[in-house]
Amino acid sequence: MARFIHVAAVLGAILVIGMPVRAEDRHAGYYYPEPQSNETYHARAQVQADSSRATRIGFVTELSNQMMQGNPYPPPFHIFAKGDGAEKMIIVASGPGMYDTLYRIRGLLAALTANARGTPFFQDHGVEDFFTFFDLARLLGFERITVSDGDTFAHQIFLE
Repeated sequence: MARFIHVAAVLGAILVIGMPVRAEDRHAGYYYPEPQSNETYHARAQVQADSSRATRIGFVTELSNQMMQGNPYPPPFHIFAKGDGAEKMIIVASGPGMYDTLYRIRGLLAALTANARGTPFFQDHGVEDFFTFFDLARLLGFERITVSDGDTFAHQIFLE
């Protein structure tokens, strides 16, 4: 019996070592479906030295509050930060038929870039025509953005 356990352990180790390593995404299946597509964005911005979990949570909270203030309609999406360091930004559509294709997601991200470029931060630093929403997210220390229709489609952007 001991020999069988030893052989099984060795075979198990060989199988595990031979498998490709995949980052665990514990939020897939809970906040969004398993992502169907992904991309890597090489940010032009560096993570700010003073970025923190609190900074990232504050950012998504402020963005959420701005969408709800004075608006009689529900926001088109919900945005929040997850992960031990709140390093994962998640954007989920609040209704059906929204952000259910890669093109609609890219349209949303382009609109978020336009909003970011209008901020005093981008203008004061002279990057309003150079940085994108992805650069802003990287500046704040986000490592990944996942956008989903909240039903069957999700897309992930890894920020490097």
